[in-house]
Amino acid sequence: MTGASGVGKDTIRHAAMPHIDNLEFSISATTRERRAGEQDGVQYHFIDRPRFERMIEEDAFLEYADYVGDYYGTPAGPVEQALAEGRDVLLELELVGARQVKRRVPEAVMIFIAPPSLYELERRLRGRGTDSEEKILKRLARAREEIRALREFDYLIVNDDVTEAVTLFQCVIRAERARARLLSDERVAGFLREE
Repeated sequence: MTGASGVGKDTIRHAAMPHIDNLEFSISATTRERRAGEQDGVQYHFIDRPRFERMIEEDAFLEYADYVGDYYGTPAGPVEQALAEGRDVLLELELVGARQVKRRVPEAVMIFIAPPSLYELERRLRGRGTDSEEKILKRLARAREEIRALREFDYLIVNDDVTEAVTLFQCVIRAERARARLLSDERVAGFLREE
């Protein structure tokens, strides 16, 4: 799942995930400072820049990027383990990271969450009260870039009404799981049994 900062990705995820079985959220690592109320290992794995850069050198990330001055990345180990155990994994990424994942995992399903307008996105960012004016302007500039790339994604969900956005997100997950190309040979054989 990708979308501009402040578009409502966390809100959609928190509302949708309890109603979708066998879906695990991947907790990203970041070098940014914790915001009030955030806990290490819950919202993010908060690590310092030197450690993050060592992990890059060790190829320990499925993807990573510098986003408005801070590193963000998806540790590969937990994702690979969940997939090996048959669970789907939800990644919350920015555009550079989403492109990296698509290159490494071509079958990944890409969902873009968009604001109804840049005006509304700016209103939400300012309403959070968590960023400086400089960060807000950087986030808005980055949002313009991300929105221009939305055709690279498999699905677009406009978060104008959060209830509708959550429903659409759940529908995308269910529809992808119903794709015939995902059926195992054993499952197909089970449909062919005549008993």
